[in-house]
Formats: sequence, C-alpha cells, structure tokens
Amino acid sequence: MSGEASAPGASPRAPRPGTQKSSSSVTKKGDRGAKEKPATVLQPVGEEEPKNPEEYQCTGVLETDFAELCTRSGYTDFPKVVPRPRPHPAFVPSASMSEKPTLDDQRLSGSCSLNSLESKYVFFRPTIQVELEPEDKSVKEIYIRGWKVEERILGVFSKCLPPLSQLQAINLWKVGLTDKTLTTFIALLPLCTSTLRKVSLEGNPLPEQSYHKLMALDSTISHLSLRNNDIDDHGAQLLGQALSTLHSCNRTLVSLNLGFNHIGDAGAGYIADGLRLNRALLWLSLAHNRIKDQGALKLAEVLRPFELTHTEVVERRRLLLEKGSQERSRSPSSSRHGDCKAEREKNPLMGVSNAALAERSDRDRMPTAKTPRGLGKKKEKSGDGVKKEEKSGSGQSPTQGTPKKEDATKAGKGKVTIPEQKPSKGKGPKTGNKEKRSFLLESELVAEPSEVVSPLLEPVEHREGKVFMPGNKVLLHLNLIRNRITEVGLEGFLATVQHQAQFSKSKSAAKGPVGLLCLSLAKNCFSPQCPTYTMIQELMLPRDPISKAKPREEETTASST
Repeated sequence: MSGEASAPGASPRAPRPGTQKSSSSVTKKGDRGAKEKPATVLQPVGEEEPKNPEEYQCTGVLETDFAELCTRSGYTDFPKVVPRPRPHPAFVPSASMSEKPTLDDQRLSGSCSLNSLESKYVFFRPTIQVELEPEDKSVKEIYIRGWKVEERILGVFSKCLPPLSQLQAINLWKVGLTDKTLTTFIALLPLCTSTLRKVSLEGNPLPEQSYHKLMALDSTISHLSLRNNDIDDHGAQLLGQALSTLHSCNRTLVSLNLGFNHIGDAGAGYIADGLRLNRALLWLSLAHNRIKDQGALKLAEVLRPFELTHTEVVERRRLLLEKGSQERSRSPSSSRHGDCKAEREKNPLMGVSNAALAERSDRDRMPTAKTPRGLGKKKEKSGDGVKKEEKSGSGQSPTQGTPKKEDATKAGKGKVTIPEQKPSKGKGPKTGNKEKRSFLLESELVAEPSEVVSPLLEPVEHREGKVFMPGNKVLLHLNLIRNRITEVGLEGFLATVQHQAQFSKSKSAAKGPVGLLCLSLAKNCFSPQCPTYTMIQELMLPRDPISKAKPREEETTASST
C-alpha cells in the first residue's frame, strides 16, 4: 500500500517507471502509466525547446527553414511549402479588379481536376504556396489560404522570412487574423527585405478594424488589398486618416483595394478627406460597396478645385511663414540687408515701428556675419537693381545673386503676381505686411529636390474671398463598380472629368499629373444609356491608356499581315 500511495507522487517524475509497474496489481493501471510516460517525458523537453529556434541559423531556403523552425518549436504537424499552382494558359485575367475572384476559381478548378478523393484532400490541406523567380528559384511571393495563422507561426515567420532577399508580396486569405496577430504581423514586416512592397489581407474581418496600422508613416507598403474584410464607415474613417491629415500624409502607398466591403456615404466621405492632401495614391478601388450619391459627390469634389477649410487656410499660412524663414536663413546676409533697405526705400508709408524693427534685425545680424564683397555696390544700387535683387534673393542660390538691369514695371509685376491674398492679379507694389507675405509665398515655390513639399503649398486660386486648391490630380484609377450611385452622383463625376480634360489641354499640364485615366462606374443605379454616363465615357475614352493601346495593336497586326 505504501508503494501505491507513492505512485501519484512519483508519476510526474517518470525516471523510474519500473517501480510504478511492479507496485500495481492491475495491468490496466500499468498500461495507463505507460501511456502517460510520453506526456511526462515531453513536458521538460517542451520547456527547453523555445531556446532551440533562436540557435538555428536560417539558410534562406524557405522550405527547409520553415520545417526546421516548426520542429524546434514543438510542432509535429505543420503546413508544407509548395509551389503555387498556375492558372490555365488560356485564361485571360479581366481588366476589372472586381472580377478577380474568378481567377481563384480558375486555379481551384484547375488544381482539383483529379477525381480521386485523396488528391482533393491533399489540395485542401494547409500549405504555404510560393511563387519563385524563374532564374534563381528564390521566393518572390507567398500565399497562405484557408488555415489559421497563430502567434507562434508568426514567430516562425519572423525568423525565416527576413533571409528571403527577393520577397516582394505576402498574401493572407482567410487566415483568421485578429487585431493582436495583425499587430505581430506588422511588426515583422520591417524585418523583411526592402523589396517587400505588396501585402494582401483578404477575408480577415477584425473587430477593431485596425487595418490602418498597415499605412503608418513609417510603412514601406506600396500595394495594399483589404477586400472582403467587412470594413464599415468607422474602418473607412481610420483608413482615410491614414491616407492624410492636416499634419501628416502617407507617401508610400500607391494602390489601395477596398472592394467587397460595407463602406457607405460617410465612409466614402472619409476616404475623400484622405485624398485632399494625399499625393501618393495612384489606384483606388471601392467596388462592391454601399456608396450612394452623397459619397460619390464627395469623391468627385476632391478631384477638381475645392475650397480649403478655415483650419487648412491657417495651416497653409503657418507653412508659408516657416518656409520663408528657412529661405531667409539659407540666403546670404547681404541679400537680407538689401531686402530690408529696399523695403524702407520703396515703401515710404511704412510705419516707424516696422523700420525700427528692420534696423534692429540688421544690427543683430551684422556682428555675426562677414561683409560680402558686393555689399557696398548693393548700397549704391537704386531703383531697378534693388527690385531685381529682391526678386532673385527669395529662392536663388548665393551664386545667382548678381542683379541684372530690368524694367521697374516687370520687376514689380514679378514680385506681386503671387501674394497670399490675390496671387493671380498684379496691380503694383503693396505696402506693409502684405508685401512680406508675397515674399514668403514667392520663396516657397522654389523647393529643393530632396525636400517634401506639403500639398497645402501648391498654387491656389482666390475667388470671392475663398481659397481653392487645384484638387487631387495624382489619382489615376478609381473603381466604383456595383455601388448605389444614381444620375445625381454622375453629374459630380461629369464636372470632374470635364475639368480634368480641359486642364490636360492647358500648358500647365506638362508640369505634372493630369488626373484620372480610368474611371469605372458601371453596374450602378442608372441606365447604361444615360446621357451623363455616355458623356463621361466619351471624355474618358481618349485618356484611357488601355483603349489607346488597342488601336496600336490592331495597326501592328494589320501591317504584319
């Protein structure tokens, strides 16, 4: 009996199973002890195993590294790394991204062509599908479909993915992500190679809808797909704020797919707000959502000249002052001295306080700066030379500071054509603080190539006391197929397309982007024969690069035959 009493206490130890077996008179109890033996042996091993993955040095071969790390982490059954099945050669993908699920259907039917039950089971077993580079067989894209990716698997990925030097894309389809595992996944992205630019998280609805964390300011993702994630207006608000706010803007994301979600008018408005100051996004899909006319009008509004809010106007003025102070600090002290003296000579109505302030600033600068060679000459200059120096000193380098003689009227026009209040009208010299504002605005137009200029510093238009920005002309592709837009929303897009078509014909269009090249509005709540829709199609046809390429292909085939 003493042996049987000690059995419960001795069973966790498992080094002396013989005593346990001899003390028991019933064979079933001995069998049960034998069955418990592996569990008791694996427990201390499991405690030591987490150290082993840290000791393993990855080779850069995903199949080998993933299997070894999973084994060292205690996994006995884990997904295998297999090549991704290719679609049928005869399959031609549609130009519309809303029809992309048919591509998956083609791959599914092609891969399940065998009739045996075993082969179908093998196909649906969890795997990590990889697409390889044809030259060196390195992993280019990773596809994980239909099995739950847990925290421990993400820990394995954080060790075996960084050595993949050619990795470009990660696609996770219905992998049961949570807000916590998404945060872990985002943390491993910076560990990967710099070639990783595309992330697709489709069919992974999150309670907190924290997808916007993928678009943080330090994110390097260029292409992001968030289809089938049940994103509603709240999630769209977070994504819109990630695109841009008054003080920050995403500068890396160029394509965003939000198709097959639950975004309504309010959510479309939040996305439109994000497009106001975003100058990086080129491709946006909102297909298969719940957007009606109100949301469509907001999206169309930001693609043509729109009015700045009071907060945006205040921020614009702050940026202009900051830009002007930076330009003055980079310019030579002689130019600053000449500018202040020119202001006093040219504006006799300037108040005594302003003149005293300018003299005080001159006295503060003079002891710390050396007198340039041309300072005495600039004091002797008057009239035309002083005005030309004031024009060139705003943004040019010190080597270009030598003034050239020019008409006084031309110099005056060059200085007041872009004041803060009326940039398009030059009616002679201004006085006081308005002249300083024109100097600040003129300096901000000359930006260094490496410097990122805020969209609020773009040239604006003043109408009836309101400030209008030229609108977002960087977005090239907008997909709104299968929403709930009527002819009312079409009117807004017609006005936008007409404006962009007229702008593209102007001389200023050669300096930058010209707006939408592709606008998809089919299968909404209007007739395909609607006159407004017909006009939009006619205006977009010559702008669409795909429609332009088709006649060229026909010409080449005709000439070859």
